[in-house]
Amino acid sequence: MIPCMADPPKKATKTSSSAASSSASSPTSGKHPIYRGIRCRSGKWVSEIRQPRKTTRIWLGTYPSPEMAAAAYDVAALALKGAHVPLNLPDHAASFPIPASSSPPDIRRAAAGAAELMRPKEAAAAEEAAAAEDAKMVSEMHAYVDEEELFYMPNLLVDMAEGMLVSPPRLASPPPPEEWPEIFGSDGLWSHF
Repeated sequence: MIPCMADPPKKATKTSSSAASSSASSPTSGKHPIYRGIRCRSGKWVSEIRQPRKTTRIWLGTYPSPEMAAAAYDVAALALKGAHVPLNLPDHAASFPIPASSSPPDIRRAAAGAAELMRPKEAAAAEEAAAAEDAKMVSEMHAYVDEEELFYMPNLLVDMAEGMLVSPPRLASPPPPEEWPEIFGSDGLWSHF
């Protein structure tokens, strides 16, 4: 996989036409050296296709890998230009979704589906793990029960805090000495020594 670097800085002036043509063919220009219809922009791969007999283009999306962007282009090329168009990934063309019509929204949907088929396995596994972690966090959040809301006690926490600030209850004073033998037995406390 060819890494996508940020777009190269544009030159303010060009000295000759040969310098302009040599910079356009270099891999730093943003175009992929193998795949058609895709280019590097801001660290990701973008795909678009020109509509036949028109000056407008259909934006097909931004993707993390050049293969995903190439698959999106292939679906659009097949829908707009026919089965005899050169493809980026001809071995995968049979598995790509077919757009419902040649309208740009239908082509974009099918292109996004084809791109997902080409998503790298490790990236898909990482996204599934992140989604599972998010689902776990959501289920844990729903496990929390708010007693104030459940029992309609809007001041429960305030009342509990006030209760903790109250001085402890007074203990009963010790019994008078004449009651001690009844408490400790008739022999008294010191009779065993």
